Amino acid sequence: MSEPKRLHPIAMLLNVIKAIKDMLVPIIIVVVFGGDKDGLAGTIQLAILGSICLFVIVTAIIEWFRFTYRIEDGELRIESGVFVRKKRYIRFERIHSIDVSEGIIQRLCGLVKISIETAGGAQAEAVLSAIRKEEAERLNERLSEAKRNKMLGEQPEIDLVAEPAIKQGSSVTFRLQFPELFLMAATSGAVGVVLSGVAAFVSQFDEMIPFERFVGEYEDVLALGTFLLTVFAFVAVLIVYMLATIGMMLKYARFTVEKKEDELIISRGLLEKRQLTIPLKKVQGIRIIENVVRQPLGYATVYLEYAGGSEADKDSLKVMLFPLVKKKHLQKYLEQCLPNYVADVEVKPLPARALPRYMFRRAIFFIPVIIVFIYFFRPWGYVSLVLLPISIGWAFLQYKAAGWNITNHQLLMRSRGLSKQTILFHKSKIQSIESKTSWAQQRKQLSSISALIKSGIAFREGEVRDVEAKDFDAVQTWFLKNGRTK
Repeated sequence: MSEPKRLHPIAMLLNVIKAIKDMLVPIIIVVVFGGDKDGLAGTIQLAILGSICLFVIVTAIIEWFRFTYRIEDGELRIESGVFVRKKRYIRFERIHSIDVSEGIIQRLCGLVKISIETAGGAQAEAVLSAIRKEEAERLNERLSEAKRNKMLGEQPEIDLVAEPAIKQGSSVTFRLQFPELFLMAATSGAVGVVLSGVAAFVSQFDEMIPFERFVGEYEDVLALGTFLLTVFAFVAVLIVYMLATIGMMLKYARFTVEKKEDELIISRGLLEKRQLTIPLKKVQGIRIIENVVRQPLGYATVYLEYAGGSEADKDSLKVMLFPLVKKKHLQKYLEQCLPNYVADVEVKPLPARALPRYMFRRAIFFIPVIIVFIYFFRPWGYVSLVLLPISIGWAFLQYKAAGWNITNHQLLMRSRGLSKQTILFHKSKIQSIESKTSWAQQRKQLSSISALIKSGIAFREGEVRDVEAKDFDAVQTWFLKNGRTK
């Protein structure tokens, strides 16, 4: 049993920052686009902003003072609440994973943030935003020890003040090297996310930002022609691309995967350090993604599908096991950390009669687009005819990529959208399998097979279209044979 503990006082500052961040957009609108700052309206505006800031600071102090945590009777007990007192008791056996992160403020103060996730939670069940590293290690170790003892039927007394037991040995199974880190960041597509974010922000304020005044002041520059605008746009995109690449490198620097007994510990980050602990029994499957840039270079990104994660923390719902790895080395790394999964297997391809169906699906998407462009934008609309061979090539790549395989207790399903996706399912983790057969497929004795596993707070589905109709019988027989053996 331990005495109730409070977070480090820096948690008050973190609470203030979080509150201000949540109200940032309204504050910007009031400050920048408010009325006259010199009259009575300006005085009222300042008074309102001052009252809000005072309320946020006082609330942060009270939240910190009333927040306590302790371990008692095989539970993590948390008490919190400003106006309403809340008590939360978390049983150790319900804990799925422990996410340890260090933001810039925490790192400056030698602190960490711990997020504890439980079964079926849409968000972290408990968050300790600022505790010392030594205490976090003791808490993490005590939680793990208590869970192990609970499985053995023991009920030891736990003291957070005592020194932690000697940790079991762990081994690093994967480390992301700098060349792979740079290539991963440069081919991640993060620039698209940044540009879409900027566009979304601008669209929210397009009526408030004086674009006409801006254009009027620089109309002489804009009159220089299309070439200058093209150069400016290219330089702007290049700068955004470089910033996005640097951001990804900082986010995934020092990426390592360690295996400790029956857990995987994934660590990454240079400015903000994160550590996610995932029990192996919660792993539901492996997803291998090869985008159009990385695949020709022989690289892939591997994601971990597991029953956990928080809806408020998107990174915990999309866990990278290997951010970038050579396909020829993938099986070696899987054998070290997840030996029940086999990626290096021969995939059963689709029958030749499935190819026309893939081409037809692409054609019915592109042909209407081509017709519209030719009709409304002649003669330049004829350039859209280039989409036709592109659609045929895309359809052929999708056909060649698709396939499936059964190896002992593993089902492999492969398909392609823009990127090639391979999902490895373990029989014991599959929620269901399904076959869909349309009238057109029935004529050609084809079918579509899908499998479902738990992933995060939702599900992950793998599907292969237009396989032999009899292939579903083979998959179903394998799935039902001797139950879902682990």
